[in-house]
Amino acid sequence: MIVSHDNVTPAATTAARTLFRAALGGVLVAHGSQKLFGWFGGGGIEETSKGMEAMGFRPAKTSAMLAGLGEAGAGLALALGFATPAAGAAAATTMGVAASVHAPNGFFAMDGGLEYPAVLGLAATSFAIGGPGRVSLDAATGHVLDRPWMRAVAVSVIPVAIGIQVYRRRRALAEDNTTTSEAAPA
Repeated sequence: MIVSHDNVTPAATTAARTLFRAALGGVLVAHGSQKLFGWFGGGGIEETSKGMEAMGFRPAKTSAMLAGLGEAGAGLALALGFATPAAGAAAATTMGVAASVHAPNGFFAMDGGLEYPAVLGLAATSFAIGGPGRVSLDAATGHVLDRPWMRAVAVSVIPVAIGIQVYRRRRALAEDNTTTSEAAPA
């Protein structure tokens, strides 16, 4: 028996891409809503800010807002297929930074590892690269906010933005350790 890709229709590809994009966006909206509004068992801005402070993100409240918006805002845009390069890059950057926080716990999510945020980030990157598909607001608007050059810029910004945030966090944690060491009695 010869297996062929000829049995995959454009309609099936469109349906699969739309379903995956909407599901990814929905997961990101829910995750960000926990941070922003305290929905779905989340802590809202105040509790998220406390967590951000403990993890070394400064200023903590701004970091909490940016993380929530990077998930919920970018997730909504991805679900709708709107400004897909920017939405994909924002979600991928947010998830990349989250994966860096989870990395010391290993790979698997059940151990607190980076598996979950890494997969969400890679999925968001795939839409930043490949576009939203035919059933999207980008398609309905003639791809005004989804041009090939925008995709290239968005994808190239992701590792830079992640690197900056990881560097800032590590620097803040190092400063915290220095302050703690100086304050400790000899």
